[in-house]
Amino acid sequence: MPLVSVVIPCYNHGNYLLEAFESIWRQDYPAIEIIVVDDGSKDNTRQIAQAIEGIIYIHQENQGLSAARNTGIKHAKGQFLVFLDADDWLLPGAISINAAYLKQNSELAFVSGAHDKVFEREGFSKEEIWEVPSNHYQQLLQGNYIGMHATVMYNRWVFDEFLYNTSLRTCEDYDLYLNIARKYPIAHHTQKIAAYRLHSSNMSGNIPKMLSSVLMVLDRQQNVLTSAPERAAFTRGKQIWKEYYCHQLWDKRISEGTAPLLQDQLTFLRHQPTLLFKHYLKKAAMIKTLIKKTTPSFGLRWLHKVGLYQNHLPAVGHVALGDFGRTSPFSREFGYDRGGPVDRYYIENFLQKEAAAIKGRVLEIGDNEYTMQYGGKNVTKSDILHVNDKNPIATIIGDISAAPQIQDNSFDCIVLTQTLHLIYDFKGALETCHRILKPGGALLLTVPYITSIDKDEWGETWYWAFTDKVLKRIMADTFPSGQVEVGSHGNVFVASAFLYGMGKPELSQADFDLYDPQYQVINTVKAIKASHS
Repeated sequence: MPLVSVVIPCYNHGNYLLEAFESIWRQDYPAIEIIVVDDGSKDNTRQIAQAIEGIIYIHQENQGLSAARNTGIKHAKGQFLVFLDADDWLLPGAISINAAYLKQNSELAFVSGAHDKVFEREGFSKEEIWEVPSNHYQQLLQGNYIGMHATVMYNRWVFDEFLYNTSLRTCEDYDLYLNIARKYPIAHHTQKIAAYRLHSSNMSGNIPKMLSSVLMVLDRQQNVLTSAPERAAFTRGKQIWKEYYCHQLWDKRISEGTAPLLQDQLTFLRHQPTLLFKHYLKKAAMIKTLIKKTTPSFGLRWLHKVGLYQNHLPAVGHVALGDFGRTSPFSREFGYDRGGPVDRYYIENFLQKEAAAIKGRVLEIGDNEYTMQYGGKNVTKSDILHVNDKNPIATIIGDISAAPQIQDNSFDCIVLTQTLHLIYDFKGALETCHRILKPGGALLLTVPYITSIDKDEWGETWYWAFTDKVLKRIMADTFPSGQVEVGSHGNVFVASAFLYGMGKPELSQADFDLYDPQYQVINTVKAIKASHS
């Protein structure tokens, strides 16, 4: 069993250490060493770390996070290494999940997973899950999809060639990811590994500093780019980072009810001047009336784009198509090669909202990823249905539209995502779901309406598209007397982005959350089988 070294750099975060330790002790992986690198703390870090038997404690004069991690590497004995900041924690099973990837493929330099962002002051958390199956270096050039260092497990041999850059006070992890991914294979999965605590003392709270650092790190890659796609990803990445941090800074000032500081205004002026202009325009009285009366058409278009004038419609023949002015999509892979499909935002939000229903014995089609992700410990038995015996993880073989071999009243929940449109006898499939659910059991269903059609094997059986209205009729027929909730999601921009193959990270939450019933991208159903059925 390969030894895993968990390195915890700590600077004045002694009060968080026990929580970090406990998250490691709760792991189900048996071979772990814990190394605390005290980077010149003035608090109780030494007393807490040295009071616990088995913790390797190292003290050094304050040199910064990169130097502390490098010190940890020097003292680590493990074949695999994890870096956990003192104020964060690992989730159950984290070490085993990542170690399995590295044991299976020794050529991987590192593997990374998903995480929870925990907003301590606000009292809520947010899942950060990105699907990145390939082109990891190009994807990293466009943004740090990893987002949290503790989700990463490294092979020890990586550090024979790479170390953390001690000249960087922030974004040192992003710099390391880029350098490694440029040269060696890496992997990423969507299982949650760690929790990232956001509080007032996080270095990542200094937005102008973070923007300056991340652009400097990205610029270090410019001279080693070797292809047109890499150069395009680099250019796109710089724009994404500028937009991301400038809008974060803008939103922060709005939420605080304060005007942008001089440093903020200089950041906007350099990287996102439209936000600075927006600030000054909003201070002017009666500006919107004046805009409409005095601004020419091209100006109205620009003001609409930055959010100052919402009612602009371009004249016939004067629509600026931009990147959408093409007859081929950006991707024919549903956006999997651009950070994950757009529709996954709606699907996963729906399952997160209804996670309490994913419990007991649960059936899912094809695999059980959503069952385990959203049901977790509440699932007592997870079954996987597949239409033939070619799926090695399937526990039940059969066609959901006619499955007499499955007993009545067998399941507490059925997770049926993005499958019903591939079944010719969809009504028979829903009748089967109703039959095999226990009374009070839940069907969680998602179906597409506006979508491209798969170019590969699924295209052969892509039969249907479902509006919210037809779902209400169908569910009334197939779940008589049950409780049925139908949801609908999408708008013209999301629909267009999805059809063009854009990825989920390329749209904002505000883009997703506006609903227009004329442009239904995904429709959802929660159906509860009547208790007397």
